[in-house]
Amino acid sequence: MKCAWSLSAVALGLAATAQAVSYEYTTVTGYFLQDEASTDPSTFDYTATNFGLISRTYDADSSSSSKLTQWQRFYNQVHELNKNAPHKTEYKVFFFGRHGEGWHNAAESYYGTPAWNCYWSLLDGNSTSTWSDADLTPAGIAQAQTAHDFWASQMSSEKIHTPDAYFVSPLTRALRTANITFTDLTLPKKAAAFEPVVMEALREGISLHTCDHRRSKSYIAGLFPDWEIERGFSEEDELWNGVTAETPAAQDVRSKGALDEMVERTDTKDLFVSVTAHSGEIASLLRVLGHRVFSLKTGAVIPVLVRAKVSSKGMPEPTKVPWITSAHCTAPPVTSLTTCVCASSATPVTTPLVTGF
Repeated sequence: MKCAWSLSAVALGLAATAQAVSYEYTTVTGYFLQDEASTDPSTFDYTATNFGLISRTYDADSSSSSKLTQWQRFYNQVHELNKNAPHKTEYKVFFFGRHGEGWHNAAESYYGTPAWNCYWSLLDGNSTSTWSDADLTPAGIAQAQTAHDFWASQMSSEKIHTPDAYFVSPLTRALRTANITFTDLTLPKKAAAFEPVVMEALREGISLHTCDHRRSKSYIAGLFPDWEIERGFSEEDELWNGVTAETPAAQDVRSKGALDEMVERTDTKDLFVSVTAHSGEIASLLRVLGHRVFSLKTGAVIPVLVRAKVSSKGMPEPTKVPWITSAHCTAPPVTSLTTCVCASSATPVTTPLVTGF
């Protein structure tokens, strides 16, 4: 792999540190099963465990708490944490939801991960499906519907407080997942309406894969005209180029910026925040928050109680993190059982294999 500077990559890194306020983040553990080292992400089912909320007592409990559900008592606990928080410190619960299965996920399963990563992922699709900015498969639609139904069930039986704010990645699979999950829920009278904000910085890690290439701003606005697209959102994708890829360090810089922006955009009274994104991006957000590694299956959701404190160090200097190039096959690989073997020698991609939208 070789390091390469991308003007768009640098711009994203600069934007990620251009918030008015910088925060220091901590995951507050002891409230969710996903915080525990004994919880296995590969077998965990959020719909079978009350979103993972641990059954326990809270400091905020009172004599009347026995009449409340676990979620109602937890909400009171978060409210109490904020009430007693030090100056310039607040607590929020982020619900990070991974999109349902997309056609790129199905293609990776079909071709195998080695062949997918070294060749097929660089194409727009095959003769049966398209995975450039992949849409949801029927299975992915069903997974998003499962999330919708679970939220409805939790609202009815557990009186869960619904999100006070909604944010979503600009990639099609995330947009559709958020729409299916939250549209048509019968929200409580005083609940915040489902009016999501589309944020560039919540997109998947930007690789050479065409599934990470977003469509235009006009396309998104046409798909969901009532949704807000953040200010400064470019008409065309200025970040994906099919040649250089974002490193985990670079992604964490923009994820930090995304968290700062979401905290700044929400009131201190907005305790529950929904974020619909991707496996790689959620993994990055969890790293920034200091959460243990916890991979999500397609369509899964993880809540995290977060402590956000205004940084005493002030705004950091704009961060420039180089992106990288890597070698890929330029034709279908010979085999892909355990590794990728190119028909000819692999060379670093200097021009994308596809022209895009």
